[in-house]
Amino acid sequence: MGVITRLDKAYDRWIRKKLSKMQAAIILAGVYVFLQMTANIAATKVIVIWKIVMDAGIIYSFTFTWRDLIHKQLGKKAAQTAIIVAAVLNILMALYFVFVIKLPAEPSWAAIGGQKAWELLFGLVPRVVFASIISQVISELVDTEVYEWWTLGIGKKRPQWTRVIISNSVSIPVDSFVFPLIAFFGVLPFNVLVIMFLSNILIKMIITALSFWMIYFVPEKPLFDADAED
Repeated sequence: MGVITRLDKAYDRWIRKKLSKMQAAIILAGVYVFLQMTANIAATKVIVIWKIVMDAGIIYSFTFTWRDLIHKQLGKKAAQTAIIVAAVLNILMALYFVFVIKLPAEPSWAAIGGQKAWELLFGLVPRVVFASIISQVISELVDTEVYEWWTLGIGKKRPQWTRVIISNSVSIPVDSFVFPLIAFFGVLPFNVLVIMFLSNILIKMIITALSFWMIYFVPEKPLFDADAED
């Protein structure tokens, strides 16, 4: 334990010399937005692994824990801001894809199926993004409130990893229910939607179990140097 403590303090001193608060915010928020947008594009594909049926936006599962990192380092308002900014950027992405679909395609590219393939995949993006934004905003704002309630209340003196487990255990079922219902209702049979709901919970909880340690990726104290110039 003594070695771990010394290493943590050494890491803390090193990172403080390297980052300003603005740099820390850009890194944390940038990764969060990357996870959101990549997941929304990948979610246009529905995959099946054994009996597990879900969209391919599996990377989205990491956003819950990463949101906790933002909350831990920059506070509740910063976490809420990151959620809203990611939602706005996803809307702009979806609108741009709609615009690109409407642009005239080069004939030889369209002849080999490029336009149809683009319409099939990216034509779904606006609906997927719409579903993602609603589920994201609801579930991750819920995650924010649960995280805040736990860290300031009965979980204040408990291990940091409990913050991730408790907040994710509430927000993941919410997200797993709302997203497939909006994104694929009327496209997929109802029984498949039920399987997707259960599969999403299972996969996201497994990823939570594998990634909860990320809360220790940054020290309890801010990872940035408060005295550094922004």
